[in-house]
Amino acid sequence: MNTLDIPQREENRFKVLKGREIHKKKSKINKAYLRKKLGVVEKKSEVYLASDKYQLRGIVDEVLTLSDNTMAPLDFKYAEHKQISYKTHKIQALCYCLLIEENFTKESNTAYIVYTRSQNKLVELTFNAKDRSNLIKQIEEVVKIITTGYYPKKTSSGKRCFDCCYKNICDN
Repeated sequence: MNTLDIPQREENRFKVLKGREIHKKKSKINKAYLRKKLGVVEKKSEVYLASDKYQLRGIVDEVLTLSDNTMAPLDFKYAEHKQISYKTHKIQALCYCLLIEENFTKESNTAYIVYTRSQNKLVELTFNAKDRSNLIKQIEEVVKIITTGYYPKKTSSGKRCFDCCYKNICDN
């Protein structure tokens, strides 16, 4: 999208549209509700965050302030929870942690995902220094792709191609 100026056409994808609908609904109901079992003392909804340092930006569904003075992102996913967490969900959650730390200058090592197609199952993710180091390497690789037009290697999992918006034009 950024390198070749080819749009993703998200407006034509059912899961994207359904996910946006759920996000809109979740942001309007129970605005004052705090997840006290998680130690939440404050929350902000639909928070736009950006970072020049990491070259990231995004809208976090909820930014939670916890009783231990740390912060955590909470993201709603129009997906079913499986026994394993999706790698892409983990990467996105950790990106949000980096954004929170840079924008709020608070520690953020935990993230939460709510899987709306599994009766709003809440999953907690915890990150360490190795996770951060790996993510920073991935970010550098993506920046290289965008700035140089370098074409990445084919994914090792053909299943990822199934729901990719570029599968019809990709050489892989």
